[in-house]
Amino acid sequence: MNDDETDAVRREQARRLILLATVVGAFYLCWLMLEPFVDVLLWAGVLTLTFEPVHRRILAHVRRPDLSAGLSTLFVVVVIGAPMGLVAWAIAREIAPAIGMLQTGLGQLLDPDSELTGPAMRWLGRHVDLAQIRHQISEQLRALGMQLANRTLGVLGNVLGLFIRALFVVFVAYYLFRDGRMVRDAMASAIPLQDRQTREILRRIGEVVGASVHGVLVIATLQGVLGGLAFAVLGVPSAIIWGVAMVFLSLIPLAGAFVVWIPAAIYLFASGAWIKGILLALWGVLVISLVDNFLRPRLVGKRAKLHELFIFFAVLGGLQVFGLIGLVLGPVVLAIALSLFEAFRHPGDAAAAPPPDPAPVQ
Repeated sequence: MNDDETDAVRREQARRLILLATVVGAFYLCWLMLEPFVDVLLWAGVLTLTFEPVHRRILAHVRRPDLSAGLSTLFVVVVIGAPMGLVAWAIAREIAPAIGMLQTGLGQLLDPDSELTGPAMRWLGRHVDLAQIRHQISEQLRALGMQLANRTLGVLGNVLGLFIRALFVVFVAYYLFRDGRMVRDAMASAIPLQDRQTREILRRIGEVVGASVHGVLVIATLQGVLGGLAFAVLGVPSAIIWGVAMVFLSLIPLAGAFVVWIPAAIYLFASGAWIKGILLALWGVLVISLVDNFLRPRLVGKRAKLHELFIFFAVLGGLQVFGLIGLVLGPVVLAIALSLFEAFRHPGDAAAAPPPDPAPVQ
């Protein structure tokens, strides 16, 4: 190779390095611009995947992509936005009574004169200082109440910002409904895998989101509604807050709504409301708990294809990393990681596999 050819190779290498650095810099700037809206994009993506079956039915009847996307977006706003707004307003009103109920209930449970727990507390009082324990619990609950109140005031004070971000979610969801097939094709072409492997990963994402939302969220919401209605009928204070707490606890594997309704039943027993306590216990065992056992195999089944222990840490880790959307995004990230690992282990499977059936066109 002569000097001219060597110089040409070096210039080509320098050009490629400059181009690579420019591309990396451009993508970094794009990331800085998009970073404040990552949660908006994620929420819009989850919502469009969740309501895609509804959108397909609307599109089949309307046969106009723009109008069907608008109707699907309106459906999402009505089904999710309005109830969440009402629940947030109710929670803001009931935080203080809920903390007061906790203080009263724990005080009654630790009372040596209680009909239900009195003998156990009197025996425990001979070994530990119950008054000091009651004081510490009361102080912790008071601090928790102040913290929750401050956060609620902060959220209410930022209502305009939350409303604007919700509008962004709706705006992005409209375009994802309308151009969802084009977005999926673009993502598939950008993934450096075999076509079969790419389609398998996208299919797994849809399965995990469907299992998380259609199954887990529906079951958790139903359990929370049933528990909240029972609390309201039986006169338990702050029924809406405890219903929402049941929803969130039901979302976490190995936990459940029983973490709320069992202490509530004990509280009713301790306060002397034996009939209400028995009714709540029966409702929890025969209705709230059976909802999970009856509906989970039908709504979730084997679609998630993830071990419960993996899902447990994926949900908790997703909440820690991504916030509330981590309830769905955590298992999705885990499913993608496992799918990529399988593609790495069996790189020849995609080439040997028959071509996939064509996906239905939106």
